[in-house]
Amino acid sequence: MEEVKRQPLLPGDPAPWFVQRSTSREDYHFHTVAGRYIVLCFFGSAAQPDVRQMLERLWSRGDIFNDQHASFFGVSGDAADEAQARVLQKLPGFRLIWDFDLSVAGLFGLALPATSAQEKGRVQCATYVLDANLRVLRILPLVATATHADEIIQAVAALPGGEATGLATAPAPVLVVPRVFEPAFCRQLIGIYAARGGTDSGFMRERDGKTVMVVDYSHKRRRDCDIEDETVKSAARARMLRRLNPEIAKAFCFTPTRMERYIVACYDAGEGGYFRPHRDNLTKGTAHRRFAVTINLNAEEHEGGDLRFPEYDSRAYRAPTGGAVVFSCSLLHEATPVTRGRRYAFLPFLYDEDAARVRLANLDHIEDEALREAVKRSTVEPRRKEGG
Repeated sequence: MEEVKRQPLLPGDPAPWFVQRSTSREDYHFHTVAGRYIVLCFFGSAAQPDVRQMLERLWSRGDIFNDQHASFFGVSGDAADEAQARVLQKLPGFRLIWDFDLSVAGLFGLALPATSAQEKGRVQCATYVLDANLRVLRILPLVATATHADEIIQAVAALPGGEATGLATAPAPVLVVPRVFEPAFCRQLIGIYAARGGTDSGFMRERDGKTVMVVDYSHKRRRDCDIEDETVKSAARARMLRRLNPEIAKAFCFTPTRMERYIVACYDAGEGGYFRPHRDNLTKGTAHRRFAVTINLNAEEHEGGDLRFPEYDSRAYRAPTGGAVVFSCSLLHEATPVTRGRRYAFLPFLYDEDAARVRLANLDHIEDEALREAVKRSTVEPRRKEGG
């Protein structure tokens, strides 16, 4: 990660996002932790016994740091902390971020410049308490390690449960539109999946400047079937144009002109079908996506499998059969595990002509050559061929 110099954060500011090594993953995407209170403690180094004691005190409070009410992330700038296992992860609730290049500290305005050629730089130690939308609630300077753990515990324990954002009880900014597909067309799409079957559905990640497809069952378990019949694709497109586009224009002042992918997706309880919290437009290959659409094809025939938007609250969203849930691709969202039956859905992304130019400009960042060619063909097609 490249260091970015920033002004120190203040309460109310959004915390910067980062991707960094951690005790949980080699590429921990911090933005995915939204949905609970977050404690981000920049402790510098655990070389000193008093710092280790402070962290052990926090480590022992699994009643608070349980990934439901709150999660604790200790940020270490000392490689010896990892090499010597000075501090250990405890799940749920207690993780470590390895920030040996001080890039994360730099994002938070805490990295101090080196004062000599021998110094690697220093960190101004502090703890940030964030709300469920990853906005700063409190900043606790780390002045005395002997009392800092209790300061954190008291601050987090006093926070209300439930909707941790402290915002009004309005729902996530999503649009629910019933009757986009009629029941017979929903059954037709499910029939296509039944006849052809599905293949493992991956997700996009940015690696070494390239957008790559990743299949990781710990993050996503779903099977997708591409719709190839042009008559069926045209029928789906016509319904979107007639019934969904006007509502999107009214709610979001946006008129889609293009639609990415025609798939029937299946989340199967037998496989524990789910998709963990994610955003849909964070890579160069997906930056053109503006709105995601979930059209349920059999909403009354399964349990679980609902949409959640943890940055806002814990409510579940499920449109009735044939209905759509529409939301910005920038929103953190998840598909909860299907616990009974199979959930079928039609899952396109919508964008416009400006975004189509972005998609075309980013072609070289897509690693897979076949996918690049497919994107190129679809992006330069006339709008009537791809319009959403």
